[in-house]
Amino acid sequence: MTPYTRREFTKLALAALPAAGMLTNLGSVRAAEAAPKPKVDSKVRGVQIGLNMPYSFGTGIMAGKDVLDICLALGVNGLELRTQTVELFLGAPVSSLGRGKDANAAALRAWRAGADVARAKAFRQNFEAAGMLIEIVKVDNIFKLGDAELDYLFTLGRAVGARALSAEISADQKDHQRLGKFADKHQMMVGLHGHTHTGPADWEKAIAHSPHIGINLDLGHFVAGNNVSPVEYLKQRHDRITHIHVKDKKMHDGPNTPLGEGDTPIVEVLRLIRDNQWPMQATIEFEYNVPAGSTRFGEIRKCIAYCRNALA
Repeated sequence: MTPYTRREFTKLALAALPAAGMLTNLGSVRAAEAAPKPKVDSKVRGVQIGLNMPYSFGTGIMAGKDVLDICLALGVNGLELRTQTVELFLGAPVSSLGRGKDANAAALRAWRAGADVARAKAFRQNFEAAGMLIEIVKVDNIFKLGDAELDYLFTLGRAVGARALSAEISADQKDHQRLGKFADKHQMMVGLHGHTHTGPADWEKAIAHSPHIGINLDLGHFVAGNNVSPVEYLKQRHDRITHIHVKDKKMHDGPNTPLGEGDTPIVEVLRLIRDNQWPMQATIEFEYNVPAGSTRFGEIRKCIAYCRNALA
């Protein structure tokens, strides 16, 4: 996925606003920064439609201002937000926020040791003023972090208003056991995300370590890897599912597709959540290739509309 520059994000956000919208050019965007944000609402019949940001735009790092502007333009107010966006606001060096590099990890660990987490409340206030809910905070490489960093990240999640952290599932049960102790300590859920090689048996082992270890059920990955509908597992474990990832894929490790063109029963799942009023965010995670003549922004708007229509 190709990352966008700040200028490209602003252009996309402005292009998506209605003709009578409040912002018409870059100058007015900056002039309006201190003004009250227009509020949006993507909760439909009790189901919070959300967006994985900034991952859905092909990047792990984006300023909070840009995330906010884009989500307002898209009309979505539920977020699974990566830590990088919050830590950028708190003053973390951009060079330390890269993924998967030991040097970056060491620099970030050193910065986190002295970070003023209390300032994250101001970040939260900016989003809540626009009706934006940061329900989930995504943490990279969570099982490589030391005790102090784990305490810091749970505290950070709480400060921005999240009800859960999310992280990738591990192949080592000792990782889940250790993480569960911190989740219990902070009384905060952690939703574990799996890919196509992850099945119910993997989550069952993980969640057995703590009542605060939960499941981030990725609908597309589940279908592609397990070759069955996720509906029965959703019914069985809805009380441990922090949020779902809404994407469409073909079975038998098939490709990502636009919503409604794969084998994933998205409409059935959304209506099941709606009818049972289960408190889990339906988080769109955009991964399919952008069709010729379209844009990533435009395709994400289609995804949001698809979910809204399914729940209407």
